[in-house]
Formats: sequence, structure tokens, C-alpha cells
Amino acid sequence: MDLLTIGAFATASRLTPKALRLYDELDLLRPARVDPDTGYRYYAPGQLEQARLVAWLRRLGMPLARIRAVCGLESAAAAREIRAYWAGVEAETAARRDLAVFLVDQLSVVSDVSERGITMLELRYSAHSDTGLVRPVNQDTAYAGARLLAVADGYGPAGAPASSAAVQALKVLDTEEVPAGSVLNLLEDAVQGATEAVRDVASGGEEAGTTLTAVLWTGSQLALVHIGDSRAYLLRDGGLFRITHDHTMVQSMIDEGRLTPEEAASHPQRALLTKALGSGTPAAAPDLRLYETRPGDRYLLCSDGLSAVVPEDRVRQLLVSVPDPDAAVRALVGAANDAGGPDNVSCVVADVVRAGERSGRG
Repeated sequence: MDLLTIGAFATASRLTPKALRLYDELDLLRPARVDPDTGYRYYAPGQLEQARLVAWLRRLGMPLARIRAVCGLESAAAAREIRAYWAGVEAETAARRDLAVFLVDQLSVVSDVSERGITMLELRYSAHSDTGLVRPVNQDTAYAGARLLAVADGYGPAGAPASSAAVQALKVLDTEEVPAGSVLNLLEDAVQGATEAVRDVASGGEEAGTTLTAVLWTGSQLALVHIGDSRAYLLRDGGLFRITHDHTMVQSMIDEGRLTPEEAASHPQRALLTKALGSGTPAAAPDLRLYETRPGDRYLLCSDGLSAVVPEDRVRQLLVSVPDPDAAVRALVGAANDAGGPDNVSCVVADVVRAGERSGRG
């Protein structure tokens, strides 16, 4: 049987020699022969069908681990696996399309100054934090005030005082009216103070760190500051949109196409943060955003004790069906504990309403 050189096989299969070497190392596509003296790889013509399948699956965006599983199946089972994978891709694309529509709508808003002058808006809010069913202590901090909403999730031996110090440093913003024009600068300065407060907590040598997700209300807009893997969501017109981006190792791998969201959910490093407020870590720039609000909007801030165990569809259902913010946060915390409560869980829910109106949704 005539063997093909790696170059000829690459041309025939539409894979690069670099990809073929990688697939060899991953035991995905082994060469038929390797020269013992030169290490040069040779492939059999009969391997072209599998090589082309690998190339096609990579063009679909399928992760290598799943490709390996597909290549080990007989044809009918492989077809079912590819169909299931593509159904997941379409579902994720639909969710991303909805988010894109929301963002276009959000960025296209032109404030009606005269209407804003007549329609006064305010927040109806509640916060609740719970230890969960497994952890011995609660290292989360949740806070809701007339202008400031915040969730922080501490880690390390001094995690609880770290999260508390971070939120406490922001509470000065809850005491006076905030001009919309400088709100992001105020938040950025406050986060610098929070970073110093967290480091002060660790001055005795204990490791301390925390996530921080907070919003500041100006009377017509919400300014968001975010670092870590706590999250903020917006419920608008029945749709739930995540408005923060996790600062985690697995999220970076998802962004780079190296992991799917399904794979990330069970990845051993899913809790590894790439950004946080903490001792022994360089100062990291937080995400800062400004959002126009509408009457009827509902915002949720939560630690990963909720987002990691309660599916977003269930979160959306509870936010839609429980009208009172205090009842809503308790229902969300209850859902996390019903799912096993493996972590501390904290939630803040705030409704944007016309002044004098009660929160109301059904």
C-alpha cells in the first residue's frame, strides 16, 4: 500500500500539516507510519475519509473532544450526535441574537428630554443573602439602597470581610444624588477605594479577594461596574438578558472557541477567576457601562451561587411570575437551595417604576 506524505495527505484532506500533528498528539488521527529515524509522518489513503470528517466538523466549530467521540461512532450514531450538536448551536445562536437585538435597541435609545422631565422614575428593590446548604459560612455580601445595588462574592480565608469591605466602600455613593454626567467616573473612583479596602482586610497576611457587581441609579440611568463572575441581568418585555461578562478562565476559553458553554459547566477550572478585587493580585480594570432604563424594567444582581446552579429559564420564570422584589429574591435563593445549595447565594432585585407606583408584574 502506497503511503502519503504528511504534505500530500494535508492537501488531499484540506487539513494543514500543523493540524495533522496536533490531531496525532491528541490521538484523534494517528498516522499509518512514523519514520523511526526522522519522525516523519505518513498516512494511508484509507484515512482520508476520517480526515475529511474531522475537517468538516472543525468547520462546524465542534470541539476536539466531541469530534473524537463522533469519529468513534458508527455512521447512524455519528449523524445523531452531529444533529444534537447543531441543535445546541442553533439554540445558543438564538439566545445571542436576542441579546444583539437588545443591545441594538439599548444603544439606539434617544432620550426624550421633555418626557424625562415629566416622568419621574424610581427603584423598588430588595436584597437577600444565604449561606446555602453546604458551606459553613457566608462569604457573600448583598446590598440594596435607594441609589446603590451591589453583590460581592468573597473567597479565601478572609473572603467574608473582603466582600463586606468592597460593598462598604461603595455605600458612600448611596447617600447623595448622583449627576448622570459623571456617574461612571464616580464608580471607577469608588472601586479603587474598594480595592484598597479589600487589601486592608488582608493586611495581616490572610488571602482575601472578592468579585463585585454593582449598579448606581441616577434617576433615569443605571451605571454598572463589574469584576469577577457575579452577574447582572435585565428582564425587559419578558426577555432575560445577561449584561455582564464573566471574568473567568472558562469564559476566556469559550470566547476563544476552545470550549462550549456546555463543556464549561463541568470544567474543573470553572471557578478560576481572571479578574477580581484581591490581595496579592495586580489591580484589574473593571467593566463600566451606562444603561438607559424604562418603566417596567427589572434588574437582577446575583452571585454564582445562583447562576451556577439554577438554569436561566428558571430564573426568568421566577422574575416574571413573582411581582414583589422581596418575594422574588427569596424565591431565587430558595431555587438555588432546592438545587442543592452548594454555595453561598446572594440576590438583589430592583424594579424601575414611575414615582408613586408599586412594582407590578404578573
